[in-house]
Amino acid sequence: MTTATPRYDGLRLKKFDDAVFDDIDTLRSAIDDRIEQLLSANGQSDSLAKAMRTSALSAGKRMRPLLVMLVARDLGCASPALIDVACSVELVHAASLILDDLPCMDDASLRRGKPAIHVQFGEDVAILASVALLSRAFGVLSQAQDIQPATRARLVATLAQTVGEQGLVRGQFEDLHGGARSPEAIATTNELKTGLLLGVAVDMAAIICHASEEVAQQLRAFALAAGQAFQIKDDFLDGKDSAVTGKDSGKDVGKATLINTLGRDEAKRRLAACLLEADRCLGAAVGANGRTRHFVSQLFAKEGKARRFAPELAKARESRESRDSRHGAPLAELRLS
Repeated sequence: MTTATPRYDGLRLKKFDDAVFDDIDTLRSAIDDRIEQLLSANGQSDSLAKAMRTSALSAGKRMRPLLVMLVARDLGCASPALIDVACSVELVHAASLILDDLPCMDDASLRRGKPAIHVQFGEDVAILASVALLSRAFGVLSQAQDIQPATRARLVATLAQTVGEQGLVRGQFEDLHGGARSPEAIATTNELKTGLLLGVAVDMAAIICHASEEVAQQLRAFALAAGQAFQIKDDFLDGKDSAVTGKDSGKDVGKATLINTLGRDEAKRRLAACLLEADRCLGAAVGANGRTRHFVSQLFAKEGKARRFAPELAKARESRESRDSRHGAPLAELRLS
């Protein structure tokens, strides 16, 4: 089987066949190529343009744009517009990381193993690059081809809501000013900081595919649980060597995290419960053999990270199966509180 080569025509991808969707590395490369093309369109090569490209194209999993494309494909959609919608989400993510790392925010000097954007280019350029990336994201989304105007308007509104004062901005504000908080409040902040961008990725896929509300709700529940899991996993990595994590070490010391509030053992149990819930919801939305489900499982399995939590995950699964068999009820959702 030969791998199809994506062909671009203006702002849209002309062709993607199943071979591309079956190869995550090929799909990730196509996303990077498209981002490079979108950010090079005006021909600028000054420090602002370089900061934008450095942030958006730095080494990363491209989890959010891949979720857009894989979920849509699992739901039966292969629209040429998918890649631009996916790239718009990644541009927002890149913009948010620049702001997160600023000295007035998380004061981080490393991102993905490289100096943070404000370290490389200065705070002034970093802030402007973040604003420009947000602007470019909405520009790309508003011009995406092969999407009906009403659907495109829904996509733009969904992305705007994700970024705004009740979205990413609110999450960062609460993280900075929340002080000592309950586990429930910490989970809410985690949802705003991490779960929302996963949520907008699957929401956009559902919107493009005109998925049922039932499927859309399962996808949102998946994103919420997965976002909590990724944040807890990230908290566990905070004390690790920067050479391994690619980020500053010890940034969570004295910070309100689930590990610091509940202890490592309880945080592990909650992580396992989140993983189980995310897998259940994703399977309900896209099917047991969906490409998305395989991709997400691989994210946690890489480098043996998931095996560390395997006993807790097994216990959570056994506990729920036992409870359901006693009460004759369908699989219930595992709550974080």
